[in-house]
Formats: sequence, C-alpha cells, structure tokens
Amino acid sequence: MFQFGLDQLTVPTAMALLRGEETGVLSEAAHRQVNRSRRSVEKMAAGDRAVYGINTGFGPLCDTQISPEETSLLQKNLLITHAVGVGKAIDPKLSRLMMICKIHALARGHSGIRVEVIERLLFFLDQDLLPVVPEQGSVGASGDLAPLSHLFLPLIGEGSFWQGNTHRPAKELLQEHGLEPLELQAKEGLALINGTQFILAHAVLGLDQMAYLLNLADLAGAMSLEGYQGSAAPFRAELHELRPYAGSLEVARRIRHFLAGSENMASHAACSRVQDPYSLRCMPQVHGASRNAFLHLTQLTEVELNAVTDNPVILSDEEAISGGNFHGQPLAMALDYCSLATAELGNISDRRCYLLLEGKYGLPRLLTKSGGLNSGFMIPQYTTAALVTENKSLCFPASADSIPTSLGQEDHVSMGSISGRRFNQILGNLEKILAIELMYAAQAMDFRRPHKFSDILEKNHALIRQQVDHLDDDRLLKDDIWGMVEMVSNRTFFTT
Repeated sequence: MFQFGLDQLTVPTAMALLRGEETGVLSEAAHRQVNRSRRSVEKMAAGDRAVYGINTGFGPLCDTQISPEETSLLQKNLLITHAVGVGKAIDPKLSRLMMICKIHALARGHSGIRVEVIERLLFFLDQDLLPVVPEQGSVGASGDLAPLSHLFLPLIGEGSFWQGNTHRPAKELLQEHGLEPLELQAKEGLALINGTQFILAHAVLGLDQMAYLLNLADLAGAMSLEGYQGSAAPFRAELHELRPYAGSLEVARRIRHFLAGSENMASHAACSRVQDPYSLRCMPQVHGASRNAFLHLTQLTEVELNAVTDNPVILSDEEAISGGNFHGQPLAMALDYCSLATAELGNISDRRCYLLLEGKYGLPRLLTKSGGLNSGFMIPQYTTAALVTENKSLCFPASADSIPTSLGQEDHVSMGSISGRRFNQILGNLEKILAIELMYAAQAMDFRRPHKFSDILEKNHALIRQQVDHLDDDRLLKDDIWGMVEMVSNRTFFTT
C-alpha cells in the first residue's frame, strides 16, 4: 500500500501504480499535512497582503489583486483559459501517470489544496476515469500548464474522459457516478496546473521502456556476436576495470553472461582474426554510455517524483514563496541526453545488421545461400537505416530552445514536454530496430550449427524460431518483422 505524500515514489512504484499492481492511499498523516497547508492559504486569501496566485491574478497580472468573492471564479477561469492544447490525445497511460505524480506532489502538503480535491482525483484513479489530454501546447515552464489544465477540467465538469477508444464528456460520467463538479477555491486551480507532471510522466514511461531495451540491446548484440563468430576478449572484466564506468562494467558483465558456455565462442578462440569491428567490440563502451545516461535520468526523475513543483509553495502559516520549482529544465536536458543515448543504441544495432549481411567469416552474403535469385535479408536493413536516420532527426535538443511567453514574464522556458515526447518516439523506433537485428542474428546463428550456444541464447533463439522460420528462399517478410516487433513490445525475450 503506497502512501501518497509520505512514501518515496520511484519509477518502478509509479509503474506499479499505473498498472494497478500497487494501491495508493491518502493516510491520516497526509491528511494532516494537506490540511495544515490549506489553512495557511485560507488565512492568506482573507488578508490584505497580496500573495501571488492566492489573491492576485496570474503571470503578468500578478499585480492585480482579487477580492475574496472573486476567488472561486478566478480558479475556474484559470483551468478554462489554459486548456488550449492541440494535437492527438496522449495515451491514457500517460494521463494516469500524470495524475499519480500530481496526487503525490499535492499530498506533500505545500500546495494549499483541500483534501476533498485530492480525494476526487483518487476516485478518478480507482475508477480508471482518465481525462483526455492533447499532446501539444506545453513549453515546460510555469509547469505543463496546457496539458495539466486538460487533465483537471473534469474536476469542474468540463473536458472529457476516455471510455475505451472513444471520449465521453466529463459531465456525463460524473453524473453516472453520482458526483457534482467541484467548485475550486483559493490557490487550487493554480496548484493543479502548475507543475512538471506531463514531462515527468513521459520520463517515467520512457525510463521503464528504456530499462528493458538496454537489456534487449545487449542480448541482440550478443546474438549478433555469436552469429558473426566474433571474439569474447573485449568483454573481459580486467579490461573494463581499467576504465570503470558503471554502464561499461554492467554491459561487459551481461555479454559475458550471454556467452558463458558457448561452444560456438570456444571454436573461435583459435581463430587468427585479431579484432572485430567496433559495433561488436565496443558494445560495453557504446551500450554502457547509454546506460550511464539512463542512470542519470533515473536519478533526476526520482528527485522530481518526490518534489513539490507548483507555485507559490506554502512554507508556513505566514509564508508562500513564488519561485521557479515548476521549471522543467532539470528533466528537459536529461531527457534530451537520453534521447541521444537511445538513438545510439539503434545506430550501433543497424551497423551490426549490416555486418551480418557482408558474407564474411563463413556467413553467406545477405544471410542466404541462394543469393542472386533471392535477396535474402538485404531489404530489412533499409528499414533499420531509415529508423536510425529518423531518430537522428529527433535528437535535436528541445531544451536548447526557448521562446518567451506571458508578455515576457515567462522569458525562459524549457520545452521539456517536447523532449519527453521525442524520447518516447525514439524508444518506439528502437523497438523496431532491435526486432530486426534479433531476426538477423537468429539467421546468422543457424549457419554456426552444429555448434551450441549458451542456454539463455538458445532459449531466445527458440523463441524467435517460434515466430519466424529460417529463411531459405525469398518470402514476404513484413509479417515476420511485425511478429518480431510484437515480441519486443510484449517483452517476450529472456534478457537477464
């Protein structure tokens, strides 16, 4: 049972809450800290001193004081005016993750929101009432204003929920559950839409996928190494202890695990070949660098998962600080870094595919014994090349750009929402690239029989052969490729 506002939220815990494997609750201790901060806001809202967002307008209107009688309308107007997102709706999983992240931040007790609002959000989670949120419109500073506004419109009876693959007006579904729209009070609209939860949800979902694809890249690389009948020497522990990056050490260890006990690898030991191409020999350095980026983004994401990122932040009964905790730059830069790291995994995978087609060291050209009449596996590498180049084009760092908004009040923004979306796009392309490499590697391994491989590689080879037959004569490969992609997406392979 995860306690919102009290327990430490991690990427695996957030994913468990997303999948329904873990239940989140608002404990009595969390109630107390939320109520304490709410009392502070009510005191400030009733006072004469201007406090940003509590009894003033927003952005460039921060010098306009609002009367207590206008407070509720101000908060409603805030959600309505900021819900200006465009483009396709994000995956409902991301909407759910955004709510999980926001509930945890609000429950920390520094946002001044009422318990009733958090409890309504918990009801949405429990009933799987997931708001429809457009993917475009956030500049990643002042928080993810547009997507968060869409996320919380249903609280006031506006916007839509997902129902299957269609959308239903929030007002209708609230009525079906016997609920009235909430009337937001001082600070509540601002607390809801100020924060980095759109960026953060993309980081969490991307990290969960990247963790699997890093492991799968090592597996695909080991199978390609076996198919190429390359050398195991570059993966020795003694070598990597002389340059002990965490990522390199881990990749080298994993490759040794995948090769352990291989007859095929032992048969290469007496080979006169001195060294292999970089895409095989340098897997610890290249895959390892991507792992280092993954570790860095994980560290930052877990700070953000437990942070208060709205504005102003309630520090005490008397003090509300208007700062910049909503700024997405810490995640934006690391997401761009991880986009590059993910793209490089695809880049080196495509190079290994190409190596296996060259017809060297006992492999037939294009991985077919009857080339000429047959093209064999020539053409799927065109697809990996296209995907690699698409990923390169997505690697321009969105965080390198900034366009001022809000009449110059918000004069530097992170564009982290774009960083997060691109990161997940690149991961989706990497799935397809690795699926094709695994298909190539299995074909190459067939030409090394009767040698046997390690138990784990034999298991993975057998999985591939359940989906894709050995290619002798040309056939339609699109079904084979999609079957492989589905296996990757479903995390079918043994990667540890």
